Amino acid sequence: MEDQVETQVETLQTVFTDLWNDLIGAIPGLLLALVIFIIGLFVARWLAKIAGRKILSQMDDPLMGRFLTNTLRILLILGVVLLALRAMGLGGIAAGIFGAAGVGAVVLGFAFQDIGENFIAGIVLAFNRPFDVDDTIRLDDHFGRVRGLNLRYTHLKTFDGKDIYIPNADVLKKPLQNYTADGFIRTDFGVGIDYGDDIEGAKEVIQEVLDGHDRLVHDGEHENFVVEDELAVSTVNLKVFFWLYTKDYRANALQSRGLVMRDVKNAIDRTGYSMPADITEVKLYGGEKDIPIRVEFDNTPNSEAENL
Repeated sequence: MEDQVETQVETLQTVFTDLWNDLIGAIPGLLLALVIFIIGLFVARWLAKIAGRKILSQMDDPLMGRFLTNTLRILLILGVVLLALRAMGLGGIAAGIFGAAGVGAVVLGFAFQDIGENFIAGIVLAFNRPFDVDDTIRLDDHFGRVRGLNLRYTHLKTFDGKDIYIPNADVLKKPLQNYTADGFIRTDFGVGIDYGDDIEGAKEVIQEVLDGHDRLVHDGEHENFVVEDELAVSTVNLKVFFWLYTKDYRANALQSRGLVMRDVKNAIDRTGYSMPADITEVKLYGGEKDIPIRVEFDNTPNSEAENL
């Protein structure tokens, strides 16, 4: 029994001794790998920066250029990691990463499943091209201008100054609205006129504004028009449809829409048409047949106010 215990103790001592010797022997490799990793990281970023400038200067597509630059930086960093593994004596692991199975393990296992999914989605978006840099898009409740496409997310800048980073997988899976893909967008607004007004005459007045407005599209293909939309309680509602340029969505679409509304309102006032307020019906209950009303005149100079 004592001999067995002594044998086990000697075996444990041998194991710890071998581990300690292996650790001491691995220290030079660890230090070399650490030096390679630190220096290589700075060199990889420097090379990626220089190559990125070269790529962006020779490509007309900034979105693809930035995506290729980010991809190059990741590949260079991966190369540094492989060199560090070889310096540590882990050449088998480094060789395995070069294989397809090793790359798949790095993307889906080491980098987590959601990161790998966003990475693959970023590649699809870079080549599928549903938007370009500076395009205005809407995705769910997010609305703004595209600032860049990263390996994992899409950078969106809202018109009120917020920076939103949307995972590429969400951009690829969910419906995306591009407001500036072809440079045109149709918008509309409603105008209510009095029931006693001439509908066709009011439409002609609005149509003249649309036909002569310099902010609207007049190319023969995109039509600007006005139609009857609704017989409301107090007004006959007309709907005004018109096309706007959207390469710069905030300046050409949002601001131009307000200018068109202003000019239509001024034209209606100038030609004698009215846009009445809603009519409120007052019902009397409990046997009441009339309601007392007192009219007060404001006698101050230059005042035409009457209070009911």
